[in-house]
Amino acid sequence: MSVGSLEMTARDHTKVIERDFRDENLFIPEQLRSERWIALATLLISFLYLWLFRRYTWIDPDEGIILQGAQRILDGQVLYRDFFSFFTPGSYYLLAICFRVFGDSIIVAHTLLAIFGAACSPLTYLLARRVCSRSTSLLVTGLVLVTAFPMRFVSVHNWDSTFLACVALYGSLRLVETRNAWWGFATGSFVCLTGLFEQSKGACLLLGIGAGLAIIAVLDRGPKILPKRNCIAAALGLAWPLIITIVYFASEGALSAMASSWLWPLENYTTANHVPYAYGNLTEKATRMIFAEGSLWERIIKVLVFSPTIWLPFLPWIAIAVLTVALFRFRRSPDEGSPARYYILLSAAIAGLLLSVIVVRADYEHFVYLQPIFLLTLAWLLQGTLFRNKIFRHAGIIVASALSMLLLLMGASLLFRVKADQVIHTRRGNLTSRSKDELIEFVQANVAQGERILVYPYQSSYYYLTGTYSPGRYEYYQPGLHTQEQVQEMLKELSQNPVRIVLYDPAFAEHARASWPNTPASALINAPIASYILQEYRPCRTLRSAIDWEFQAMVRKDLTCP
Repeated sequence: MSVGSLEMTARDHTKVIERDFRDENLFIPEQLRSERWIALATLLISFLYLWLFRRYTWIDPDEGIILQGAQRILDGQVLYRDFFSFFTPGSYYLLAICFRVFGDSIIVAHTLLAIFGAACSPLTYLLARRVCSRSTSLLVTGLVLVTAFPMRFVSVHNWDSTFLACVALYGSLRLVETRNAWWGFATGSFVCLTGLFEQSKGACLLLGIGAGLAIIAVLDRGPKILPKRNCIAAALGLAWPLIITIVYFASEGALSAMASSWLWPLENYTTANHVPYAYGNLTEKATRMIFAEGSLWERIIKVLVFSPTIWLPFLPWIAIAVLTVALFRFRRSPDEGSPARYYILLSAAIAGLLLSVIVVRADYEHFVYLQPIFLLTLAWLLQGTLFRNKIFRHAGIIVASALSMLLLLMGASLLFRVKADQVIHTRRGNLTSRSKDELIEFVQANVAQGERILVYPYQSSYYYLTGTYSPGRYEYYQPGLHTQEQVQEMLKELSQNPVRIVLYDPAFAEHARASWPNTPASALINAPIASYILQEYRPCRTLRSAIDWEFQAMVRKDLTCP
């Protein structure tokens, strides 16, 4: 094919997607070399951009859960059997493998995070490009790049599972387009892997993709989308990762512990972690700084920068409306190339992932974790093909453009993190922060690497960064989440093997009210571990963390302060 023919083909495809999606053929960007090169370029540019953030930290309390778990695995321990977690095992073992191969450093973990973030960009682009113009697809891909990962640049299982969910969604779309059994196998494999990295996300993704494929299969008048060979391939894809996981933990004598840990959140997670929809996780100090401090113009700018965290959680609901419209149009005209199949499948998957957030924790951060998928709805609005009525179409484009500008403003503000000038020297690599962290300095000056200390109740990142360990199976304690039996187990471990130094957060109840407002007051008041610490240990120094929390450095009463 000549260059001129390729250019004409590209122009024809662009014209197709700029028209209403009712009866037009779906554009397949992979068929054009230029589109493949653009997808590759988004991958490389995204990695270079996220590379800028790999040393930045605010010592996130959640990040240490996976990091320290991976460290325990490197030491020969087995998840569930030797230390507690209610997450599925994927993130722990992937990170442990990376530490083994590339070095035990938080920089390795953050580089892996940059790779995941970069890999999401071409997937977002290719998913959006099927019904949107090149400029719209690139814009939304860029919005994901500058907002999602930079906002929560921490090594947690949410990002791993989001990347796998993107791959699974892409595979399911290719299955619809090609009817190829290999895409069925790939879709099943990555859906299962998503669940092995985050169980609720994997289960709801399976529900959403399964519902979308079932709807298309029932309404489709063309060749069957799910013939027997495709169903078998998808089932095999779902099965093999789970079988390997079961065999491994059974061989380590941890199968029953694994099963109970996976089911543990069903009874224990929701109560303490339930928050209002789109909850902001803001402390009183942060709320006052954003909405009350500074001049009028400063407050307006801060509100505009912060505003995406308010409206982002409502974007996925657009997919439910799109699903309804696409179902109606598909019933009227189920032609082979109808983009309605695309909208049905992706909208159903987005609805499933929305459910995973609602049933777990519907704060804005959990919507941020799924932005590479949820922002597809913004691309659909920007393209203006969802509405036949010109007024609604133009209104949707205007609203989406305004929202895009707000996201760009927030992305620009996140770049200030790169300029953090406080260097934090840790045993797991050097980091930068906006504020000094006195806890890491204190621990590394007074505690040997490998020694056991207690960071109470919730800051497991310090264990990993300082090369220390908790006194037992638990890296943190969250009131209202852990059961009374687990609290007594922690207390027993601490009393039987008392540590020399404790880092104690006396104001944790205030932090808990901001992060977990549904925490029962009785769980905060009745704190037997805190009572034991105050009885057996005495304060030596007050230390300030990078996130401006004050900890008491305490030693056993029979020892002198370091």
